[in-house]
Amino acid sequence: MKLIRFGEAGKEKPGILIGEKRFDVSSIVKDYNETFFEENGLEKLKKALESNPVLPEVDANVRLGSPVARPSKIICIGLNYVDHCLETNAPIPTEPIIFFKSTTSLCGPNDDLIIPKNSEKTDWEIELAFVVGKKASYVEEADALDYVAGYALLNDYSERAFQIERGGQWAKGKGCDTFAPFGPFLATQDEIADVNNIPMWLTVNGKKFQNSNTSNLVFKIPFLVHYLSQFMTLLPGDIISTGTPPGVGLGIKPDPIYIKEGDVIELGMGGLGSSKQHAVAYTK
Repeated sequence: MKLIRFGEAGKEKPGILIGEKRFDVSSIVKDYNETFFEENGLEKLKKALESNPVLPEVDANVRLGSPVARPSKIICIGLNYVDHCLETNAPIPTEPIIFFKSTTSLCGPNDDLIIPKNSEKTDWEIELAFVVGKKASYVEEADALDYVAGYALLNDYSERAFQIERGGQWAKGKGCDTFAPFGPFLATQDEIADVNNIPMWLTVNGKKFQNSNTSNLVFKIPFLVHYLSQFMTLLPGDIISTGTPPGVGLGIKPDPIYIKEGDVIELGMGGLGSSKQHAVAYTK
């Protein structure tokens, strides 16, 4: 299944994507949130759809929101592609680097990117993300995929001056509003033939900057589920973003390139669709 949420920001309804058509399943499901995943909602929805219910079609022009409602956590993995470590002059991690994005950074896949007030160095990062399907604590790596509800596209926007030059941890540059456009849909595991072989790309104003494949991940998803669950309980609906490949603005030589008002950022992954954000300046 491919899960979507659609409608005005803050008032989204749950839906599904079948082919290129969108359908409203709000008569079956209240929302794609922690309760939905915790109560085996994916299996219940699948069974409900097997009876071929009449579902209202959703117009293709209706806004898409994040395919999951605001989770308890958005956890990100830093420096998880070898080439990205090299371009940023960072050592290759021996253990996953963990940071958090604020849940208020979550937005729809095609919502505007708001360049933060006083920003100088807003940057892009295409990433494969997955959603936790059930409560996970001290999970064995061999069992880890049993805890994954599905996969989706995420752009881990980062304000590099806030992140690197303002002291403290990375969270300052990661959690701004609109810094986590998610989707367009959440694909359940059966929709993806090989999560370790997904092509991925990102362009800015039509120029390709990132062009890689999830085969280049340092730490794969089963290990990440196992590893994270040693330090915290993962709750159903939590979003885990697995890191970005090379080609971010910070790493461009000889001079970094950062997002400015009017820029258009497009990104996509094989089997997970694409998204587009227009950069706009912060206004009060």
